[in-house]
Amino acid sequence: MSELQSSSSVSILFLGDVIGKPGRLVVRNLLASLKDEAARGERLLPDLVVANVENSSHGFGVSRDNVTEFKEMGVDVLSGGNHTFDRKDVFDFIDTETTMLRPANYPEGTPGRGFTVVEKNGLKFAVINLMGRIFMEPLQSPFAVVDSILEKLKEQAPDVILVDVHAEATAEKMALGWYLDGRVSAVVGSHTHVQTADERLLHKGTAYISDAGACGPRDGVIGMALDGVFRRMVKQLPSRFEIAEGPATACGVLIEVERKTGRALSIERIRFEGDS
Repeated sequence: MSELQSSSSVSILFLGDVIGKPGRLVVRNLLASLKDEAARGERLLPDLVVANVENSSHGFGVSRDNVTEFKEMGVDVLSGGNHTFDRKDVFDFIDTETTMLRPANYPEGTPGRGFTVVEKNGLKFAVINLMGRIFMEPLQSPFAVVDSILEKLKEQAPDVILVDVHAEATAEKMALGWYLDGRVSAVVGSHTHVQTADERLLHKGTAYISDAGACGPRDGVIGMALDGVFRRMVKQLPSRFEIAEGPATACGVLIEVERKTGRALSIERIRFEGDS
């Protein structure tokens, strides 16, 4: 991870899909490690921590207890995706949790919110959650929806804007990155659970990566135990997926943004090996 950021910049830590209890624990360990380093004067803590939590409850959905746990760890904004509504009890709290997001391009009237603005350290951070449509649910166009959101955000004038694009197709994520270049601080992909090596600054100052990866079991298939995966993929039989056992890894990106302009200065992949 990078050295101390300049006072003229702020940093955002984005953590990829958190998978079940192993994922929650490794995120806790990562954030505790960062706090220890900050206490020793070795680094500054990120100004904002965002995590995609749609897989945090046994791999599918998110519970109220999970939300409380993430807040206690120091996660500021919780983003989602196609598994956000897997647990029925999510409808009991998604409307009241102002920093918990579901994709903004769900139909009008869907419970929850697709973007939020958090004021922290004297700055306004906007986080937008979008979902892709290629190989996924036929939601509204993420391009049209994000245009509408950016227009609405002009009133609040956020200093930093981060977009979590929860999508299957790399091309769709990349297209959104270029489409938003210069209009947002960062476009970060999620959903595939596999961290990509294409982090970069786009031409007009937007940080981009196709997928931040995942926080969860290192051994398994995108976080799931092998037996269930083999039953479905090898034998073509119905199978209930269970969380894999073993060591866990936290993957994400650390993005540095210029305070004055909201332009990204750097983006760095993060991979933290921690006991689950």
